[in-house]
Amino acid sequence: MIIEKILGNLHELPDPEQYAGLHKEKVVLPSAQLVKRIQRVTTDHGKELGIRLPAGSGDLRDGDILAIEDTNLIVVSVLPTDVLVIAPRSIYEMGVVAHSLGNRHLQAQFFDAESEYGTESMVCQYDHTVEDYLKHVGVPYDRQERVMPVPFRHAEHTH
Repeated sequence: MIIEKILGNLHELPDPEQYAGLHKEKVVLPSAQLVKRIQRVTTDHGKELGIRLPAGSGDLRDGDILAIEDTNLIVVSVLPTDVLVIAPRSIYEMGVVAHSLGNRHLQAQFFDAESEYGTESMVCQYDHTVEDYLKHVGVPYDRQERVMPVPFRHAEHTH
């Protein structure tokens, strides 16, 4: 089976019970594979699928519906990513940390206090040198396993 479009997302259905009676077969992917438009994947039931999304398609996300069959729903399930959740206490701390991590070309995602983190946070992929830096400057952080809403991308840059 070749998947050429995403049919929706389980987390964004207007009626959460819409597919309640269907079995959910999963395509389990690490975050790094979410950015690939063309790939071969295998479900947790051993079914092989090809994904060939059109140019300009958004990244795959946790809960994306790839196929709907008679009694089966095939969905993307994203593996948690090892991340550092950084929660600076002031705008000054945030500026210093963001500047330092920006110089390393490290990708980050930002969340407000109403997010699942419960505080204004900056989240980046785990890196032991970043953890050492945060310890050194005394900025509060927590290492966690999280399914991120969007994948981290390698930062392209030129000087």
